[in-house]
Amino acid sequence: MSKFGRLSVGLAGGWFACAALVQAQQAAPTPQGPLDIIPEKMPYHLLYGAPISAQRAQAAVQAAVAEASKRGWALNIAVADSGGNLVAFLRMDGAQLASIAIAEHKARAAVKFRRPTKVFEDAVQKQDYKYVLTLDDMVASRGGIPLVEDGKLIGAIGCSGGTGSQDEIACAAGAATVGQ
Repeated sequence: MSKFGRLSVGLAGGWFACAALVQAQQAAPTPQGPLDIIPEKMPYHLLYGAPISAQRAQAAVQAAVAEASKRGWALNIAVADSGGNLVAFLRMDGAQLASIAIAEHKARAAVKFRRPTKVFEDAVQKQDYKYVLTLDDMVASRGGIPLVEDGKLIGAIGCSGGTGSQDEIACAAGAATVGQ
């Protein structure tokens, strides 16, 4: 083999070694921070179930209304089914108009992401994970709670019009009407 042939083989071998090293580094990155950690299981991995019925959605709304009324809060309350479609809605007397769409959004976000919207609020406020603000249809405000029955997500309830903590308390009362 000529001198140039040996050089070509040597360069090619070195290139393949570099490519293999780069590929290995890409396959198994070294965690740099909490977002780089790879969990063993997917968080919030609920299966979607059959959609909540209108009757059960109304019961969840009425439980949220009862809790809000007891405390003197005027809220908007929405229930979405497992597909994110509005099933039930109630605007309490005096509830602010801007919160109609927000209550619906919280319910849809809780269904789509299969988790309470408080998770996103905490991600932004407590963990400084601003990237969640780039996710489509996300809302970083508590008051959206999934409705889970027999381990399956059948819908979600969203409340808006008060503070996030007030919205969450009313929604929790509504969510309690569905078996977890």
